[in-house]
This record gives sequence, structure tokens and C-alpha cells, in this order.
Amino acid sequence: MATFLSGQRSRIQVRICALGISLCLAGLAYADDQNPATEQTTTLTRLQELTSRAKANASELVVRAMGLIGIRYKYGGTAPESGLDCSGLVRYLFKDVWGTDLPRTSEEMSRVGEKVDTQNLQPGDLVFYNTLRHAFSHVGIYLGNNKFIHSPSPGGEVRIESMDLSYWKKRFNGARRINEPE
Repeated sequence: MATFLSGQRSRIQVRICALGISLCLAGLAYADDQNPATEQTTTLTRLQELTSRAKANASELVVRAMGLIGIRYKYGGTAPESGLDCSGLVRYLFKDVWGTDLPRTSEEMSRVGEKVDTQNLQPGDLVFYNTLRHAFSHVGIYLGNNKFIHSPSPGGEVRIESMDLSYWKKRFNGARRINEPE
């Protein structure tokens, strides 16, 4: 009986010791989480990862958009096979690349996502113009270097334009960033 109790006691001591080690490790992990330097490094690393992923996904959006250059304009068009209007182009790309459903018209799109200042434009942002005597009547996708891709008008084709042209400068209404799905 004494041998049994002695063996039982040593097993309990081992369990208590293991529990103590576990608590110490948990305490160290907690202290690490509370360390501002560690927290900043972790936050910075996560931010860099998200930024890198966002850039890659925006690049994919831009590359796919460039693949549609030459597709003919069609009022109300929503598919490359039959033609695309400006909002049809944007809507098609965001659905195809990100799986994101955007509203049908450029005016409705102008209310989605977050507003972006011109100096903070990034590839994949939506750029809006007043081309039909009312705000947000036209939309394109910003490519970088003050260029955007869009489907212009009847008789036209999907093409790249410079935002520096006076025609576009006078008609610029703003930009929006559509955040990619998680």
C-alpha cells in the first residue's frame, strides 16, 4: 500500500510540475503579447502581408483588364463575348477576379467602397467621370502612372487613357477603392 501511494504521489508531482511549466509558458506568451515592441512588430508584419496580398490581387485585376483591350463597347454590355459598357467592364472584372458583386451602374458604384484622394490612387481603384452631363456617368479602373482602362462609348473599344488629358481632367468626379473580400 505504501508503494502504491508513493507511486501515486510521484505521478501527481509530475502532473503538477507539467501544469506549472504549461502555466509558465502561457505566461511568457501572454507577456510577449503585452510587449509593445513585439505587438508593433506583429502588427507591422500582418500589415505588410495584407499589403503584399492586396497588391498581388490588384495586379491580377489590372492584368485581366489589359487582356480585355480591344473588346467592343456595347451599351448595357456585361460580357466580353457580346461587348461591354464602362460599368459592365468594371463589374465583369471584379466578379471574375475577386468574386465581388458590384452594382450595375457607374453612379451606383460611386457609392461603394472607400473614397480615395487623387494623390493616393492605387492600381485597381475605380475612377469616375462626368461624360453625360451628370456626375459619375462613366467609370474606369486605375492602372498606375495616371492611366486608366475603360470602355469608352459606342463605336469604341476597351482601351487605356491618360488621366492627364484635358478632356478627362475636366470631367474627373473622384475615385473609390473596393476592398477585396477576405
